[in-house]
Amino acid sequence: MIHQIRILPGADKNGKPENYSEIDLKSGELYTIVGNTGSGKSRLIKDLEQFVQQDSVSQRTILLDGRLPSPEERLTISRNLIAHLGQNMRFVLDKTVEEFLKLHAECRDIPNPDIDGILEVANGITPEPVTRTMNLNTLSGGQSRALMIADISCICDSPVVLIDEIENAGIDKTKALQLLLNRQKLVLIVTHDLHTALMSQKRIIMENGGVKAIAIRTPDEEALYHELEKSYQKRRKLQNAMREGRSLL
Repeated sequence: MIHQIRILPGADKNGKPENYSEIDLKSGELYTIVGNTGSGKSRLIKDLEQFVQQDSVSQRTILLDGRLPSPEERLTISRNLIAHLGQNMRFVLDKTVEEFLKLHAECRDIPNPDIDGILEVANGITPEPVTRTMNLNTLSGGQSRALMIADISCICDSPVVLIDEIENAGIDKTKALQLLLNRQKLVLIVTHDLHTALMSQKRIIMENGGVKAIAIRTPDEEALYHELEKSYQKRRKLQNAMREGRSLL
């Protein structure tokens, strides 16, 4: 079990050293990565996925619980430690939801997965119900995201979850993220959304391929987050009413 990932500084696109000593990411906590398009957000995610040791373009080093993993560990860890939820969810398996969940559970040595429980989790964060008999290829983007978040939470034992722009998924991101954090996952989100960015106590600000700053959420920002959360939940209720043809007033 990994309790902490430490990021040691590298350099930006111009070779300028990053201006921080270390960034510590801990299990059970949420972190966000923000910055303009092309600022290096995706590169930082790739560095974490690959557990780089000054062998990527960024020259960063990733430590696991304060130590460098061996070459053999890097390969094993990158396969088993991290679950990556990208923006575009596309299944290539021609299987039903139930068949997929059982197959993944079998790969994880889980003999009798609670399919109903997993679907209950998925359906708690999406307005579009996901059922056992649905074919994976017929799921919408929101249904796919909800299913994968439930799968990561209930079946996948990877302790680190990397998410790219969860606000575009059409799901209740507040419930989804809390679900993962309750399972003591280390959750790291790439986002352009203010509400999502302010969910975390610590956000990593990227610029020109490097880490520009590490921002700690202030009391005023926390108050702003709660205002945005109320607005977000109100907007979700109105969106659901609109989809279902109910009155908006």
